Amino acid sequence: MGTTAKLWKKGRGKLGAFDPLLGAWFAEAGSPMGPIRCQRTFEPILAGKYLRLTARWAIGRGERKKIYEEEAVIGAGDGGAVTFWSFTSDGKRSQGTLADVKDLHPEAVGFEARMPAGLARMAYWPAEEGGFHFVVEAKKKKGWGRFVDHHYRPLLLGSE
Repeated sequence: MGTTAKLWKKGRGKLGAFDPLLGAWFAEAGSPMGPIRCQRTFEPILAGKYLRLTARWAIGRGERKKIYEEEAVIGAGDGGAVTFWSFTSDGKRSQGTLADVKDLHPEAVGFEARMPAGLARMAYWPAEEGGFHFVVEAKKKKGWGRFVDHHYRPLLLGSE
């Protein structure tokens, strides 16, 4: 019985699972509100004890284009569990902890968070053609319902 080759080389320590995400990435997708372009940047901060995620969504086009931004910090929370703290431009905030999301992909890494509407999760995993997949899902009676599904590719300097 053969083994599947790993696509991601994870680093050491509690945040090592996020090493493949370090850098700047972009995704383009359609939505009921028009085209979406999202840029995500992951970078170590505070002597590498935490990671900062900066996300900027441009939704729609022309005069109707809306910008939605997120700043998040990932690191050890109370009790040492890997946690994220997220703050968004619409004034909302959320917090979640590392969760087992291997049902999506054997190398997936993600979080679960209790939101006002219920349990949600977000996850990242390597794309065979390069970059990574990112999804956001909400827990439903019959499993997870996906409402964001993006394929991120490296953002090249000067391409934005």
